[in-house]
Amino acid sequence: GCAGGGSNLGGLIAPFMRDKLLGKASPRIVAVEPASCPSLTRGRYAYDYCDTGRITPLAKMYTLGCDFQPSPNHAGGLRYHGMSPILSKLYNDGYMEAVAAEQTRVFEAASLFARVETILPAPESSHAIRVAIDEALACKESGEAKTILFGLTGTGYFDMSAYMQFNDKTMNDYIPTDEDLEAGFARLPKVE
Repeated sequence: GCAGGGSNLGGLIAPFMRDKLLGKASPRIVAVEPASCPSLTRGRYAYDYCDTGRITPLAKMYTLGCDFQPSPNHAGGLRYHGMSPILSKLYNDGYMEAVAAEQTRVFEAASLFARVETILPAPESSHAIRVAIDEALACKESGEAKTILFGLTGTGYFDMSAYMQFNDKTMNDYIPTDEDLEAGFARLPKVE
């Protein structure tokens, strides 16, 4: 499922995670986040503010620092600097995986999905579509049969300018450097 702040993913995986935690099943759960805002895959598991104004209580989460701002060319949604404390704990404890996807690959998957399924997906959902397609292609190559579930949580009609950027080939990928991320980490609250 797509992972920005965690609500879509949390709702999607809750019943499956329950079975996993109780040992009744062992589903592979993958959080898909934007490479331009990689809180799980490149963030720190630390206490941070939930808002940029630094007025909320601190929460332990995977975070890029509450001051982190994705690149202005980031069009794929999922812009939050942190991840839900519950999903962060599950990820930290190894109950789920995370991958980051570049926005041009995300919009490529969204466009394919729209042509095949006649549904224009929201950019957020398209992160999950990207990895679902990748998983299906891996199964096709290996011959392994899998059930692949992904969350389609919205349509892309309000994101037409992003689709236009993709179709006009003016969209590009910006992946923050380690130095970009270190600037945010340096300002994390000091909690013992």
